[in-house]
Amino acid sequence: MPYDRRNAVTRSAPAALAALVCSAALAGCGAASEAAQGTQGPAAAATTATTSATAGTPAPTRTQDTGGAARPLAGRTVVIDPGHNPGNVDHTREINQKVDIGTARKECDTTGTSTNATEGAPAYTEAAFTLDVSHRLRKLLEAGGATVVLTHDADRPYGPCIDERARTGNKAKADAVVSVHADGSATGNRGFHVIVPAEVREGAADTGPIVAPSRRLGERIVAGFRESTGTSPANYLGGGTGLDVRSDLGGLNLSTVPKVFVECGNMRDPKDAALLTSGAWRQKAARGIADGIVTYLNG
Repeated sequence: MPYDRRNAVTRSAPAALAALVCSAALAGCGAASEAAQGTQGPAAAATTATTSATAGTPAPTRTQDTGGAARPLAGRTVVIDPGHNPGNVDHTREINQKVDIGTARKECDTTGTSTNATEGAPAYTEAAFTLDVSHRLRKLLEAGGATVVLTHDADRPYGPCIDERARTGNKAKADAVVSVHADGSATGNRGFHVIVPAEVREGAADTGPIVAPSRRLGERIVAGFRESTGTSPANYLGGGTGLDVRSDLGGLNLSTVPKVFVECGNMRDPKDAALLTSGAWRQKAARGIADGIVTYLNG
């Protein structure tokens, strides 16, 4: 969940999904890496879902873990930015320190949101969710031949700050950067959305060169996510397009490479929370993001 939001846009996204990343032969890619403490979310044992392209779309691009198989992302670098850090909650002083995002100064990071605790289950934090989905996404992308860099893997006490997250993608000269999040909106607000950068030229921020490619990346991820998960774009912003343009996020403002944020659902809505806490659904979410990345990079 990135900070305060701004007005949404109402442009349309393409209707078709072009490529899948992981075939049935990659059933093993459903299990998330648990290298970082706290990433094991509810119902973490994942199942592999089969997704069909809609009529009229190109045949899916599939990768396999066997020799000689297609590797559609060979030579490509993708940076995955897991939103927040499980340790942030114990380092509020540090993450409240402000950094320059070009248009303003914003907090280094936040703790993120969580599902509501119930008698039957504790709260599931956004930080744990984003790491789990990021691990799954990394496996899918690496299976497709990509070089994958994570901005963090809960391997540091807190952070990184939003400006450092942007620098990681810039330094890697990434072909695409995806920041994984979940929203914390009101009950009844449901669905996913992808945040894309507005055109910003102020201070250290100059998003002009990345606005168009970032939007294309966002549109492809909207299509892939919708197809893979079967969920709808957010009903509370974006006019049903699944896209939200913002100028107040340092991770986008300071990026020099195509970058988007994916808000996978609303953790505060019980129906969305039931999806977000499902390991099988998180695998579908990772697959949808990966599908969008493949389609963007090979389009």
